[in-house]
Amino acid sequence: MDSPAIDRTTDAERYEVISSGFDPELFAAAAIGTHDRVLDIGCGYGATTRSAARRAPDGHVGGNDVVEPMLERAREFADSEGIANVTFEAGDAQVHPFPAGGFDVAISRFGVMFFAGPLAAFANIGRALRPGGRLVFTTVGPPEHNDLPTVLAAAPKKPVHNRPAAPAASAVHSLADPEHIGDVLTRAGFREVTATSVETTIALGQDAAAAAAFVLAWGAFRGIVDHTDPDAVATARAALTSAARRFETPGGVRLRSTAWLVHAVRPA
Repeated sequence: MDSPAIDRTTDAERYEVISSGFDPELFAAAAIGTHDRVLDIGCGYGATTRSAARRAPDGHVGGNDVVEPMLERAREFADSEGIANVTFEAGDAQVHPFPAGGFDVAISRFGVMFFAGPLAAFANIGRALRPGGRLVFTTVGPPEHNDLPTVLAAAPKKPVHNRPAAPAASAVHSLADPEHIGDVLTRAGFREVTATSVETTIALGQDAAAAAAFVLAWGAFRGIVDHTDPDAVATARAALTSAARRFETPGGVRLRSTAWLVHAVRPA
Protein backbone atom coordinates (compact mmCIF):
# COMPACT_ATOMS: atom_id res chain seq x y z
CA MET A 1 0.00 0.00 0.00
CA ASP A 2 1.38 3.38 -0.98
CA SER A 3 1.59 6.25 1.47
CA PRO A 4 -1.09 8.96 1.12
CA ALA A 5 -0.84 11.25 -1.89
CA ILE A 6 1.06 14.49 -1.49
CA ASP A 7 -0.98 17.69 -1.41
CA ARG A 8 1.04 19.46 -4.10
CA THR A 9 -0.17 22.96 -3.24
CA THR A 10 0.81 22.62 0.42
CA ASP A 11 4.04 20.88 -0.53
CA ALA A 12 4.97 23.78 -2.81
CA GLU A 13 4.50 26.13 0.14
CA ARG A 14 6.79 23.98 2.27
CA TYR A 15 9.51 24.08 -0.37
CA GLU A 16 9.33 27.87 -0.28
CA VAL A 17 9.73 27.89 3.50
CA ILE A 18 12.91 25.83 3.14
CA SER A 19 14.47 27.54 0.11
CA SER A 20 13.08 31.00 -0.65
CA GLY A 21 15.24 32.88 1.85
CA PHE A 22 18.02 32.95 -0.75
CA ASP A 23 15.89 34.33 -3.59
CA PRO A 24 16.97 37.98 -3.21
CA GLU A 25 20.64 37.06 -3.60
CA LEU A 26 19.95 34.61 -6.43
CA PHE A 27 18.01 37.09 -8.54
CA ALA A 28 20.32 40.01 -7.79
CA ALA A 29 23.23 37.95 -9.11
CA ALA A 30 21.27 36.68 -12.12
CA ALA A 31 20.46 40.25 -13.17
CA ILE A 32 17.71 39.07 -15.51
CA GLY A 33 16.87 41.61 -18.19
CA THR A 34 13.51 42.48 -19.69
CA HIS A 35 14.16 40.53 -22.90
CA ASP A 36 16.24 37.67 -21.50
CA ARG A 37 15.70 34.01 -22.27
CA VAL A 38 16.10 32.14 -19.00
CA LEU A 39 16.58 28.46 -18.19
CA ASP A 40 15.57 27.33 -14.68
CA ILE A 41 17.23 24.01 -13.78
CA GLY A 42 15.51 21.80 -11.21
CA CYS A 43 12.63 24.24 -11.05
CA GLY A 44 10.30 22.03 -9.00
CA TYR A 45 6.96 23.77 -8.51
CA GLY A 46 8.16 26.72 -10.57
CA ALA A 47 8.34 29.53 -8.00
CA THR A 48 11.72 30.69 -9.29
CA THR A 49 10.57 30.19 -12.88
CA ARG A 50 7.66 32.53 -12.32
CA SER A 51 9.85 35.07 -10.54
CA ALA A 52 12.23 35.02 -13.50
CA ALA A 53 9.32 35.45 -15.91
CA ARG A 54 8.16 38.58 -14.09
CA ARG A 55 11.65 40.02 -14.53
CA ALA A 56 11.69 39.19 -18.24
CA PRO A 57 8.22 40.22 -19.47
CA ASP A 58 9.46 40.50 -23.04
CA GLY A 59 11.56 37.35 -22.83
CA HIS A 60 10.83 33.73 -22.02
CA VAL A 61 11.62 31.31 -19.19
CA GLY A 62 11.90 27.55 -19.49
CA GLY A 63 11.52 25.47 -16.33
CA ASN A 64 13.22 22.07 -16.30
CA ASP A 65 12.83 19.26 -13.77
CA VAL A 66 12.77 15.47 -13.66
CA VAL A 67 9.58 15.27 -11.54
CA GLU A 68 6.56 15.60 -13.80
CA PRO A 69 3.95 15.85 -10.97
CA MET A 70 5.77 18.98 -9.75
CA LEU A 71 5.77 20.41 -13.26
CA GLU A 72 2.04 19.76 -13.62
CA ARG A 73 1.43 21.89 -10.53
CA ALA A 74 3.95 24.47 -11.76
CA ARG A 75 1.92 24.91 -14.95
CA GLU A 76 -1.24 25.36 -12.91
CA PHE A 77 0.41 28.00 -10.73
CA ALA A 78 1.64 29.91 -13.79
CA ASP A 79 -1.79 29.76 -15.43
CA SER A 80 -3.55 30.94 -12.27
CA GLU A 81 -1.17 33.90 -12.02
CA GLY A 82 -1.59 34.81 -15.69
CA ILE A 83 2.09 34.26 -16.49
CA ALA A 84 2.26 33.36 -20.16
CA ASN A 85 5.99 33.67 -20.93
CA VAL A 86 6.92 30.35 -19.31
CA THR A 87 7.07 26.73 -20.38
CA PHE A 88 7.82 23.67 -18.26
CA GLU A 89 9.52 20.61 -19.67
CA ALA A 90 10.45 17.35 -17.96
CA GLY A 91 13.96 16.08 -18.54
CA ASP A 92 17.31 15.31 -16.99
CA ALA A 93 19.48 18.41 -17.36
CA GLN A 94 22.55 16.18 -17.64
CA VAL A 95 21.48 15.00 -21.08
CA HIS A 96 18.36 16.96 -22.04
CA PRO A 97 18.56 18.38 -25.59
CA PHE A 98 18.27 22.06 -24.75
CA PRO A 99 18.52 24.34 -27.80
CA ALA A 100 22.16 25.24 -28.37
CA GLY A 101 22.79 28.84 -27.38
CA GLY A 102 19.10 29.21 -26.65
CA PHE A 103 19.36 31.05 -23.32
CA ASP A 104 20.94 34.21 -21.96
CA VAL A 105 20.84 33.13 -18.32
CA ALA A 106 20.58 29.79 -16.53
CA ILE A 107 19.50 29.77 -12.89
CA SER A 108 18.93 27.10 -10.28
CA ARG A 109 17.83 27.18 -6.67
CA PHE A 110 19.21 24.01 -5.10
CA GLY A 111 18.58 22.00 -8.25
CA VAL A 112 22.13 21.13 -9.31
CA MET A 113 23.43 19.08 -6.36
CA PHE A 114 21.98 15.76 -7.46
CA PHE A 115 23.67 15.23 -10.82
CA ALA A 116 25.22 11.76 -11.16
CA GLY A 117 27.69 13.31 -13.60
CA PRO A 118 28.10 17.00 -12.70
CA LEU A 119 30.80 17.66 -15.27
CA ALA A 120 28.63 16.41 -18.13
CA ALA A 121 25.59 18.19 -16.69
CA PHE A 122 27.24 21.59 -16.48
CA ALA A 123 28.78 21.16 -19.92
CA ASN A 124 25.28 20.46 -21.26
CA ILE A 125 23.90 23.55 -19.52
CA GLY A 126 26.81 25.56 -20.89
CA ARG A 127 25.92 24.51 -24.44
CA ALA A 128 22.40 25.79 -23.81
CA LEU A 129 23.76 29.28 -23.05
CA ARG A 130 24.71 31.79 -25.70
CA PRO A 131 28.35 32.92 -25.74
CA GLY A 132 28.71 35.30 -22.80
CA GLY A 133 25.64 33.79 -21.11
CA ARG A 134 25.52 33.53 -17.33
CA LEU A 135 24.98 30.64 -14.94
CA VAL A 136 23.80 31.51 -11.42
CA PHE A 137 22.77 29.00 -8.79
CA THR A 138 22.57 28.29 -5.09
CA THR A 139 23.82 25.05 -3.60
CA VAL A 140 23.77 23.87 0.01
CA GLY A 141 26.67 25.03 2.14
CA PRO A 142 28.79 22.90 4.50
CA PRO A 143 26.71 20.60 6.74
CA GLU A 144 28.32 22.02 9.89
CA HIS A 145 26.81 25.41 9.01
CA ASN A 146 23.30 24.10 8.35
CA ASP A 147 20.82 23.05 11.03
CA LEU A 148 18.17 21.34 8.91
CA PRO A 149 20.25 18.18 8.24
CA THR A 150 20.68 17.78 12.00
CA VAL A 151 16.91 17.73 12.48
CA LEU A 152 16.26 15.42 9.52
CA ALA A 153 18.97 12.97 10.57
CA ALA A 154 17.23 12.35 13.90
CA ALA A 155 14.34 10.37 12.43
CA PRO A 156 14.80 6.63 11.86
CA LYS A 157 14.61 6.02 8.14
CA LYS A 158 13.16 3.09 6.24
CA PRO A 159 12.63 3.57 2.50
CA VAL A 160 8.98 3.34 1.56
CA HIS A 161 7.92 0.85 -1.11
CA ASN A 162 7.03 2.50 -4.44
CA ARG A 163 8.21 5.94 -3.31
CA PRO A 164 11.62 7.40 -4.17
CA ALA A 165 13.88 7.79 -1.17
CA ALA A 166 14.98 11.28 -0.15
CA PRO A 167 18.42 12.28 -1.45
CA ALA A 168 21.34 11.13 0.65
CA ALA A 169 23.29 13.75 2.57
CA SER A 170 26.29 13.07 0.32
CA ALA A 171 24.23 14.17 -2.68
CA VAL A 172 22.78 17.22 -0.96
CA HIS A 173 26.29 18.36 -0.05
CA SER A 174 27.97 17.27 -3.28
CA LEU A 175 28.73 20.90 -4.17
CA ALA A 176 29.36 22.20 -0.66
CA ASP A 177 33.08 22.79 -1.32
CA PRO A 178 33.71 26.00 -3.31
CA GLU A 179 37.02 24.70 -4.65
CA HIS A 180 35.24 21.65 -6.04
CA ILE A 181 32.56 23.90 -7.54
CA GLY A 182 35.21 25.97 -9.28
CA ASP A 183 37.02 22.91 -10.57
CA VAL A 184 33.88 21.29 -12.01
CA LEU A 185 32.61 24.47 -13.66
CA THR A 186 36.01 25.33 -15.12
CA ARG A 187 36.38 21.84 -16.56
CA ALA A 188 32.85 22.13 -17.96
CA GLY A 189 33.92 25.20 -19.92
CA PHE A 190 32.83 28.09 -17.69
CA ARG A 191 34.96 31.05 -16.72
CA GLU A 192 34.85 33.85 -14.13
CA VAL A 193 33.55 31.40 -11.51
CA THR A 194 32.77 32.88 -8.09
CA ALA A 195 31.18 31.28 -5.02
CA THR A 196 29.90 33.62 -2.31
CA SER A 197 28.63 32.41 1.05
CA VAL A 198 25.06 33.50 1.84
CA GLU A 199 22.94 32.80 4.89
CA THR A 200 19.31 32.90 5.96
CA THR A 201 17.03 31.56 8.68
CA ILE A 202 14.39 28.88 8.16
CA ALA A 203 11.27 29.36 10.29
CA LEU A 204 10.26 25.73 10.71
CA GLY A 205 7.31 26.14 13.07
CA GLN A 206 6.05 27.81 16.22
CA ASP A 207 7.53 25.05 18.40
CA ALA A 208 9.33 21.70 18.14
CA ALA A 209 6.11 19.74 17.66
CA ALA A 210 5.06 22.00 14.78
CA ALA A 211 8.50 21.64 13.21
CA ALA A 212 8.22 17.85 13.36
CA ALA A 213 4.79 17.99 11.74
CA PHE A 214 6.19 20.24 9.00
CA VAL A 215 8.96 17.77 8.19
CA LEU A 216 6.66 14.74 8.20
CA ALA A 217 4.33 16.45 5.71
CA TRP A 218 7.15 17.69 3.45
CA GLY A 219 7.30 15.85 0.15
CA ALA A 220 11.09 15.54 0.21
CA PHE A 221 10.81 13.49 3.39
CA ARG A 222 7.85 11.32 2.44
CA GLY A 223 9.95 8.64 0.77
CA ILE A 224 11.72 7.61 3.98
CA VAL A 225 8.82 7.46 6.44
CA ASP A 226 6.07 4.87 5.99
CA HIS A 227 2.94 6.96 6.45
CA THR A 228 0.78 3.83 6.35
CA ASP A 229 2.43 2.58 9.56
CA PRO A 230 1.21 4.59 12.59
CA ASP A 231 4.05 3.32 14.77
CA ALA A 232 6.65 4.43 12.24
CA VAL A 233 5.08 7.88 12.03
CA ALA A 234 4.90 8.18 15.82
CA THR A 235 8.53 7.15 16.21
CA ALA A 236 9.67 9.63 13.55
CA ARG A 237 7.53 12.40 15.05
CA ALA A 238 9.03 11.89 18.52
CA ALA A 239 12.58 11.87 17.18
CA LEU A 240 12.07 14.96 15.04
CA THR A 241 10.41 16.84 17.90
CA SER A 242 13.32 16.05 20.19
CA ALA A 243 15.84 17.17 17.57
CA ALA A 244 14.00 20.42 16.84
CA ARG A 245 13.71 21.36 20.50
CA ARG A 246 17.29 22.62 20.67
CA PHE A 247 16.42 25.19 17.99
CA GLU A 248 13.37 26.61 19.75
CA THR A 249 13.38 30.36 20.37
CA PRO A 250 10.73 32.76 21.67
CA GLY A 251 9.86 33.32 18.00
CA GLY A 252 9.58 29.62 17.13
CA VAL A 253 11.96 27.02 15.73
CA ARG A 254 14.65 28.87 13.80
CA LEU A 255 17.31 27.04 11.79
CA ARG A 256 20.51 28.45 10.37
CA SER A 257 20.76 27.84 6.63
CA THR A 258 23.83 28.60 4.54
CA ALA A 259 24.46 28.24 0.82
CA TRP A 260 26.97 29.05 -1.87
CA LEU A 261 25.78 31.58 -4.42
CA VAL A 262 27.65 30.65 -7.59
CA HIS A 263 28.13 32.82 -10.68
CA ALA A 264 29.88 31.71 -13.87
CA VAL A 265 30.06 32.80 -17.52
CA ARG A 266 30.17 30.87 -20.75
CA PRO A 267 33.08 32.35 -22.71
CA ALA A 268 32.14 34.59 -25.63
